[in-house]
Amino acid sequence: MPFLDKLEARFGRFAIPGLIQLVALLQLGVFIIFTLMVPEAREAYFDFLAMDADRLLQGEVWRLITFIFIPGTTHLLWAVVGAMFMRWLGRGLEEAWGAFRCTLYFLGGMLAVALGALIFGYTATGIFLFQSLLLAFAVIYPNEEILLFFILPVRIRWIAWLNVVLTSLVVLSSPGLFWPVLCSNLNFIIAFAPGFFQQKRHQTRVAERRAQFAQASENAGFFHKCTVCGKTELDDSTLDFRVNDAGDEICSVCRNNGTQTVS
Repeated sequence: MPFLDKLEARFGRFAIPGLIQLVALLQLGVFIIFTLMVPEAREAYFDFLAMDADRLLQGEVWRLITFIFIPGTTHLLWAVVGAMFMRWLGRGLEEAWGAFRCTLYFLGGMLAVALGALIFGYTATGIFLFQSLLLAFAVIYPNEEILLFFILPVRIRWIAWLNVVLTSLVVLSSPGLFWPVLCSNLNFIIAFAPGFFQQKRHQTRVAERRAQFAQASENAGFFHKCTVCGKTELDDSTLDFRVNDAGDEICSVCRNNGTQTVS
């Protein structure tokens, strides 16, 4: 995207390589600290890290960051597995996007969660924000496989779909979670929704064009017709036809003579 390219050219030096992997390790470290504390100290430490809108407005700005380090589980095994999984997601996203875009995606998600907590008054956590990492990874690497329960190989896109279904059921049973879920996944919506709708529009245009070709073939005896010169395969059997980004069919001669983009 040209806009992101301009941002990266100007602010790329502020990227944080390995940001998501670092967050995963810090979250695991906080979990270990929690387990070593007595319950009273643990509650005080949790209160120190939590995203409290009133205290944030009083100047405790560290809460904008520290809330993502609060563990989402009380079991050591799941804490370790979760940290390893998040590090894997982070490496994959950084390989696909680069450090700057990966940093922008994650920090943008954090900002959306924090602003949502201030506006709607919910308790901010990192659980649904980490979900947005899974969804982004599944879009980029849909056929990547993981071993579910360390045994069953499952493609990541099915894990993502299962996560979406379960989250939707949770929101339906607890409508108060709608805003936390929406704000936590706002970075995913902004990053992928435009491309998704553009792809659907392109597929619709191609389908309409194919229907027109079929109709033309029935009525006029030809299947392909160049939008530029109007020639068909009946006029010249050596012509090769391609469809451009706008859904128009262009013959090989016009493509060679012009600057048509085909798909």
